[in-house]
Amino acid sequence: MNIGYRKAEIADAELLIEIYNAVFYSDYLKYGECPAYGKTKAMMEASILRYPKFIILLDNQPVGCVSCKQVEARVYEVGCLCVVPAHQGKGIGTQAIKYVTSYYEDWDRFTLVTPMDKTENVRFYTEKCGFSIVATEMDGNVKVARFVLER
Repeated sequence: MNIGYRKAEIADAELLIEIYNAVFYSDYLKYGECPAYGKTKAMMEASILRYPKFIILLDNQPVGCVSCKQVEARVYEVGCLCVVPAHQGKGIGTQAIKYVTSYYEDWDRFTLVTPMDKTENVRFYTEKCGFSIVATEMDGNVKVARFVLER
């Protein structure tokens, strides 16, 4: 299993839409909304510019995405980490977090938000990646947890 990454470009918008839709369709069905599902090409192009993205490659085939942006000096927000369902549970997401924490060398803190009731996500970020939950809040009709990873 060879995992690699490449920086997403505007030309990758349709590929990223396919990946996001495959991953987040179940969230859309569960919550009746999901900001990562159903993006138009223009929306994804804008997202690529706003939140730099890395396409996750498994044996040179795209299987996911991780996006981060700097929100203040030495603090980065993970906007999205997703792996298509057929490749989840193989350590790809854990490696993606390791990748971005090595790519952004100056970090003191990484933050992210995910639905509180998605216990597999909560367990993944806390047990496998070392994040801590620091707060909960409502995002529309979904209770989300704010996670922080500090150096």
